[in-house]
Amino acid sequence: MEYALHETLEVHELAAFKTVGLTKSKTMQGLVSDPALKAIMQQDIDISTRQLQEMSAILAKAIQQEMKA
Repeated sequence: MEYALHETLEVHELAAFKTVGLTKSKTMQGLVSDPALKAIMQQDIDISTRQLQEMSAILAKAIQQEMKA
């Protein structure tokens, strides 16, 4: 599957946004004392990490595609 430039840029923007959220969740988790909130934050960390890995794979494919063109 080939990606258009605007699609690649949108994935990059989403990855940047998710990275900021992930950093905030990891940082703030240490300051939270409520176990339920900690569990929610850990779930967010796990999901965001997985999503960033998926976006990284998409961006890597787009870079390879661009280098071939």
